[in-house]
Amino acid sequence: MSIFGSIMSKIFGGPATAQAAAPHASETPNVTAGGSTGAGGPSGSASRAAAPSMSGAPSPVANNPTAGTPATVDVGAVLQDLAAKSGQQLDYKRSIVDLMKLLGLDSSLAARKELARELHYGGDTDDTATMNVWLHKQVMQKLAENGGKVPDDLKHA
Repeated sequence: MSIFGSIMSKIFGGPATAQAAAPHASETPNVTAGGSTGAGGPSGSASRAAAPSMSGAPSPVANNPTAGTPATVDVGAVLQDLAAKSGQQLDYKRSIVDLMKLLGLDSSLAARKELARELHYGGDTDDTATMNVWLHKQVMQKLAENGGKVPDDLKHA
C-alpha cells in the first residue's frame, strides 16, 4: 500500500477506497461523486464497500449498499481522538512528521520523500522544510477530496 493509502486507511478506518496519489487512473479505482468507480461502476462491489468508522460502528454506507457515496469522515475529530489517546505532545495540525507519528506510520525522511513522490511534489526534496509544509497541506487536501471533512485549522496556507 502507498504511504498516502496508509494515511487514508488510518484515518478512514479501513483500506483506502480511493488512491488520490495514484499516477494512473487505471491502477486504482477512484470514487466519483456519483459513487461509481473505475472498476465495476455503481453496481460493482468496490462502490458498495465501506470502511468501518473509527468508533467501531458500521458506516451508513455499509448498512445501505445502494448509497451513492461513502459517509464523510470528520478528519479533525479522528485526529483529535488519536492525539488524546496517544499521550504525546504532537503538532499534527501543522507538522507532517507529527501527523505520521500520530498515525503510527514511518515519518523518516525517506518515507516523506516517498510520500512527496506519490503526491507529485515538484520541488527540491532536499529542502525538507518546504517539502514538509507542502506535504501536510497536500495530505489534508487529498483527504478532503476523498470524503474527509477537514477543519480549517488543519488547512494551513
